[in-house]
Amino acid sequence: MAELDQEFLEYTVKALVDNPESVKVERKVDEMGVLLTLHVDPTNMGQIIGRSGNTAKAIRTLLRVVGMKNNARVNLKIEEPEGGRHMPESDSAPVSAPEVVAEEESTPEVEVDAMAELGDLKL
Repeated sequence: MAELDQEFLEYTVKALVDNPESVKVERKVDEMGVLLTLHVDPTNMGQIIGRSGNTAKAIRTLLRVVGMKNNARVNLKIEEPEGGRHMPESDSAPVSAPEVVAEEESTPEVEVDAMAELGDLKL
């Protein structure tokens, strides 16, 4: 009964990722409560984190609810895989922002001068 939180996390994460066989959950209990550490394939990190971290927040919320039902405080740690977040050195050159070129506003005088020049051309 005590490991329902771990089973719940494994079931939920395996349903979300492309490589469910690579999902591993470690469970540790101490005076602070239960700590679940999640290990997934590096290619599945985006699916677990979600846009703006919303999927990870939702999983954490659900785990807290499961913990409350079992009178335990449950925390989730998502283990960053090797090579995560770090860009390879060849790609680590700073990217400069594109230059913004302001278009010059044309005044009616400039347009009139251009029309006069066109009138002088012989076709």
